[in-house]
Amino acid sequence: MEIFLEIIAVVFGVVGLLGCILPVLPGPPLSYAGLIIMYLWCNGPLESGAAEPITGRFMLIWLAVTVAVSILDYVVPALFTKWTGGSREAVRGSLAGTIIGLVFFPPFGIIAGAFLGALLGEILLNGKQLGESLLSAIGSFLGFIFGTGIKLVASAMMLYHIIKFL
Repeated sequence: MEIFLEIIAVVFGVVGLLGCILPVLPGPPLSYAGLIIMYLWCNGPLESGAAEPITGRFMLIWLAVTVAVSILDYVVPALFTKWTGGSREAVRGSLAGTIIGLVFFPPFGIIAGAFLGALLGEILLNGKQLGESLLSAIGSFLGFIFGTGIKLVASAMMLYHIIKFL
């Protein structure tokens, strides 16, 4: 049974890694679920040559990382929009577009929604020209790429630890 659970934990880790790229799947939470399986069912006493046990502190740290990365994934596009000169309307449009894209047009709607939300927020609500508005929209897109990178790093590290604890 332990081998079966170890395989399931690794599968969760791999699917979590894929979920960082495919917005339909919650990447870091799935990777964390793999860590939970390893912690609860495959965390027996040390044997000669066996991996070190997983501690509760380790699990709490990775829970905090998982929550932070999951929240940042939705906030970072708006931050990048603001950093590239986007107005409050562009930031709000980016957030609204991300949520609308997630609900109605997954998985690619998240990317397009953040981009279009920032663009439309600048053009329609702030009256900026297309060139200025595009800069804000590109900031939103770069924020999405950065958020995806953060998720990939976190999920890859969790997969590493899942394999390490086998």
